[in-house]
Amino acid sequence: MGSGYLEVLRARHAVRLLAGTLVGRLPNATAPIAIVLFVRAEGGSYSLAGALAAVYGVANAVGQPVLGRLVDLYGQPRVQLPAAVLSASAMAGFAFAGTGTAVVAYLAVGAAGLLTPPLEGGLRALWPGVLRGEDRVHTAYAMDAVAQEVMFTVGPLLVTVCVSVWSPQAALLVLNVLGVLGALSVVVSPPSRAWRSAPREVHWLGALRSGGLLALLGAFLFVGVALGSITVASVPYADEHGGDAVYGWLMAALGLGALVGGVVYGARQWAGEPARRLRVLVAALAVCYLPLMLMPGAVGMVLLAVLAGVFLAPCIACAFVLVDVHAPRGTVTEAFSWLVTTFTVGASVGTGLAGPVVEHGGALWGFALPGAAGCVSLLVLACTGRVLAAPAWGAVVAASSENDPNRAVEPRFSSGHQA
Repeated sequence: MGSGYLEVLRARHAVRLLAGTLVGRLPNATAPIAIVLFVRAEGGSYSLAGALAAVYGVANAVGQPVLGRLVDLYGQPRVQLPAAVLSASAMAGFAFAGTGTAVVAYLAVGAAGLLTPPLEGGLRALWPGVLRGEDRVHTAYAMDAVAQEVMFTVGPLLVTVCVSVWSPQAALLVLNVLGVLGALSVVVSPPSRAWRSAPREVHWLGALRSGGLLALLGAFLFVGVALGSITVASVPYADEHGGDAVYGWLMAALGLGALVGGVVYGARQWAGEPARRLRVLVAALAVCYLPLMLMPGAVGMVLLAVLAGVFLAPCIACAFVLVDVHAPRGTVTEAFSWLVTTFTVGASVGTGLAGPVVEHGGALWGFALPGAAGCVSLLVLACTGRVLAAPAWGAVVAASSENDPNRAVEPRFSSGHQA
């Protein structure tokens, strides 16, 4: 089952690129909790802590596609490393200045989020050139989705360790130094230094002029809404069934489900059109959200949370394939960054929607939101099926018996020639 992953990891530079990207993204994965703990240690209110964390998230969502476009234009080293250094410097400024002057704190946190390097999109742009095979790239995308779940599980633990051993201020500084080192490891690697984006048509919309990409972003906005609403709906449930410990188990169970689903999905090759496969996966994701409305005891609810997470990583991995297919020439990093941004915005919208829903209808209606959002995502995919299935931007269409025993045609990767 793990032979596909081993084959990917044995490829030259693969481990370095994956590990460097994960370490480089630690500041982004840990920023919300690190900011909240630091603000509270400084004597600030929860409102201030939440507002600063929100500013970081919004700025990050804005900055990712902008920096992704710059990477496509100027290459990875010229953008990724300076952005990482500037982002870490802004967060260090926040750590030393504290919350005494609110304007300074907001500006520093906003700059740190805005300048976070698009390492996630950059890695996916590198995979086709490093692995030299569409089947391996599919596996790498699944492994990438699994690694994200690990990072978002381990990251908060690292914050709490740093806070316990040193202080919240030290946590902010240490994690951002690690982020710079991770980015440095990636950009000095031969694949990153050699990578060049394909020649691109000058257009102010950039990657967003792709109808297929817009359809995919519309669908994943609602996948993000589903995930964000679960995090809020779980709070009143946990309050009635054991408190913070139960809440922590529910969130960990979602991550565990995604981890298991991603590992299983990436362990084999899948035949047929990725657009059709994504519809099936999103439908399964929506169906698996619905049992949460049963709200059984804590143990049963944890098991249902595992089930709810199973199809998340496969959906993300399949979406990566479609992003690469539909990204206009020369915009692949920007296109991947748009997916990250859309998912983040969707999760924020889901969090905002779930608050008043839970307040007026309780946890039951809060848990109804993920299933409803999943159904809307499926509806978007169903209505745009022809756009997503069509070869994009002059991609070469080829039949591959290696990937599809039925010799179904599928567009080759748009970024396969870029390294």
